[in-house]
Amino acid sequence: MAFLDWALHPTELWAAFWYVMRHAPPDEKTNKLQVSGDMRRCYDFLEMTSRSFAAVIQELNPRLRDGICLFYLILRGLDTVEDDMTIPGAKKREVLETFHEVLYVKGWTFKDSGPDEKDAMLLVEFDVVINEFMRLPEDYQVVIADITKRMGAGMAKYTRARVDTLEDYNEYCHYVAGLVGHGLSRLFAESRLEDKAVGEKLELANSMGLFLQKTNITRDINEDVLDGRCFWPKAIWTKYAASEEELISKRGRDKGIEALNEMCVNALEHIPDVMEYLNQIHEPSVFKFCAIPQAMAIATISLCYNNSNVLDGNVKIRKGEALKLISQSSTLDSVKRIFYRYLVQLEKKNDPSNPFYAQVHKIVDKAKKDIANTLPGGAPVDFSKEYAIIALFFVSALFFFYSCLAN
Repeated sequence: MAFLDWALHPTELWAAFWYVMRHAPPDEKTNKLQVSGDMRRCYDFLEMTSRSFAAVIQELNPRLRDGICLFYLILRGLDTVEDDMTIPGAKKREVLETFHEVLYVKGWTFKDSGPDEKDAMLLVEFDVVINEFMRLPEDYQVVIADITKRMGAGMAKYTRARVDTLEDYNEYCHYVAGLVGHGLSRLFAESRLEDKAVGEKLELANSMGLFLQKTNITRDINEDVLDGRCFWPKAIWTKYAASEEELISKRGRDKGIEALNEMCVNALEHIPDVMEYLNQIHEPSVFKFCAIPQAMAIATISLCYNNSNVLDGNVKIRKGEALKLISQSSTLDSVKRIFYRYLVQLEKKNDPSNPFYAQVHKIVDKAKKDIANTLPGGAPVDFSKEYAIIALFFVSALFFFYSCLAN
């Protein structure tokens, strides 16, 4: 099956080949960063907690790299506490609300994570993160501590509050992802690699985070419901099901897909802000750092739309497809072409009988026109069918060749 996937998507196979050729193994890459001591251990934790983020963070400009590595680890520690369902509510809220304070407490660690918490070791050795955080420039420390404080307060609030209304949904996503966009944008500006305005247009930064978070929440519905929680706003899912469990059940599947499509529409509305934000980023490593997750998000939301498999389990884009997106997300024009490609896919999946047909058509049509009007040469041409035909020809030829040899 894997061979067939590669054969039917030859451009992904090529992207995978070049990715392997151009990217060193994790340990080798850490050695090349020329870091030692606690900072080396921080990069080890970065690799342990997120391979995908580790790759793009390690390729950032040196003026930002360590700061963003630490920012990520601090927020990952905060998120690990929030996600741990074994920590009693009162204790969890206390840790979340004071997490920004412990960034200045040398030797602080947390050893009360549940036995199945995969990132528990980060908190057990959190003192190494604190040591390196306190070595950062003061401007960076102020930004990171401020975002940690605000995010911790928001997470603490939603240990008791429910995501009922669309306003709740936007607020929750702001706390857990929009604030990340705020912090990163402020760090970009503080580094002077990007214009000061990047750190001031925080509505756009918020929208970047919301597009990523809403895509993940939409995709993860099955896993979340089975874990006893649901981040889909009640205002949406109660229109289609009497309970979260019914939402993902085989019974009434048509209604579940309608709820899924409404969630996709809600995420897609952030595309104009994403394009506007990326348009203001100019430093190459910063651009790629920002663009890759957005490219993954548009590919994922396109896959999720009108896809009943989302209700049955966690759907993911192909590994080769992900590597292709990483290799292509280096310039604004190439990212526009990526978005255009997946907007076309959404358009093809948008059945006129779907209750959200008109909304999706409006969003997709406007985004496609905006992209086509700003790309040299206009709308991109899609050669995927031609590539697939060529790939099928070669697969058939190989099969025939080996059949002849066998006989």
